[in-house]
Amino acid sequence: MTKKIIVRMKGGLGNQLFSYAAARRLAFVNNVELVIDDVTGFARDYQHRRQYMLDKFNITARKATSVERMEPFGLYRRGVGKLLCCKMLFEERHYLEQEGRDFDERLLSVKVKKTLYLDGYWQSEDYFKDAEEIIRQDLQIIPSKDEVNCVTAERILSCNAVAVHVRFFDRPTDKDAFYNLVEDYYVRAIQEILNRVERSHFFLFSDDIDCARKMMKLPENQITCVDHNREEAQAVADLWLMSQCRYFIIANSTFSWWGAWLGQNKGKIVITPDLKIDGKAAWGFKGLIPRGWVKI
Repeated sequence: MTKKIIVRMKGGLGNQLFSYAAARRLAFVNNVELVIDDVTGFARDYQHRRQYMLDKFNITARKATSVERMEPFGLYRRGVGKLLCCKMLFEERHYLEQEGRDFDERLLSVKVKKTLYLDGYWQSEDYFKDAEEIIRQDLQIIPSKDEVNCVTAERILSCNAVAVHVRFFDRPTDKDAFYNLVEDYYVRAIQEILNRVERSHFFLFSDDIDCARKMMKLPENQITCVDHNREEAQAVADLWLMSQCRYFIIANSTFSWWGAWLGQNKGKIVITPDLKIDGKAAWGFKGLIPRGWVKI
């Protein structure tokens, strides 16, 4: 019987990268094939209409067939599989769905005996830290050939570039915008970089660049707004530009988490929000923030 891991991709770009990295490491240590289900996790995403976005990375794993996606009646069949596996020991399950958000070390020692379905975000570097070199090789982004992106990349590489990411989970104008980071975080984070890095220049990335710029207490000659990759399909280009920077101020967002993680500067500084949030913008749970990143 062929042994393999079928990873069910879902969510935005950052979460897809986490899902892939955990599955890739598990497949590697078990010496089994990795197969990507790039369909079922998006089929009912009527709200965000997300799609699989990892085709622009250096990933060679093949896509799942309809049979491997449990089609037809996939929703029902996955539900039955999950229900049956809940009654089994974690290491004996053939359908592994993530339980909670905290880092679960049980995944590291799973032995693949036949076909294993992996379903979850697995948002921690600890799920793949021991295979970091392989993950970094797989997640090399195919550079954008767009002229504006190429010129922006050249500017980033020519200076002490700091990537700043502002993510608006709630509307910026809402007074009770619970999931958005407050302006004070960015003020303190920018000052932390200014204290450490001479002649730094800040490159701002955001899903609402105008509102984000108002939060940045910086003169025009010290900040560049990266606002030309406006479509969801262009998110990988923004991630590539972000990863070219030397230093990082990230949001409570897996997107900028990966922008910082993929950065190759050995002396990089990553500033991250020191807070705990539950809900749609969960943050600060066990295992999320890599050792060495600066929480403020």
